[in-house]
Amino acid sequence: MAARENRIENLQKRRDRNAPSLSFELFENCRRGRVRAGPYPSPAIPERGISMQYQVEENCLTIFLPPEVDHHNAGEIRREADRIVREKHIRHIIFDFRDTSFMDSSGIGVIMGRYRNISLIGGDVWAAHANPRMKKILTMSGVTKIMQLYDEEEETYGAHE
Repeated sequence: MAARENRIENLQKRRDRNAPSLSFELFENCRRGRVRAGPYPSPAIPERGISMQYQVEENCLTIFLPPEVDHHNAGEIRREADRIVREKHIRHIIFDFRDTSFMDSSGIGVIMGRYRNISLIGGDVWAAHANPRMKKILTMSGVTKIMQLYDEEEETYGAHE
């Protein structure tokens, strides 16, 4: 357990030291969708009728998560996000939880994997519009130690502890 915490702490230090954080203006523009290079609608998941949306602005990808992030759609989110990151040279990812009310361990895995990939190139990962239930899931899973949380009500930016 201590080794895992040390690894997370080292990743945070490296991110803080090497990576320019997402600027307030870019975050606001990404979050509000002011200048779009997308959205990139993904193919619907036929058996569930779900279609994810992806939006790119400059080097920032916003992933609008579906109501349920589970093993049924985690693979598609992972593949599509990785493809867009490769093709558009993305350095920042925002997971928009506006419509999300449920996420299982595969959803946590999607976030952790995208964080790992983005942190290797000096970028960062944000969560936006997380309701209290999603904040609790993110906190209990430990994701908030490596992912920055945007709290719209308080207009605060930064790591959520």
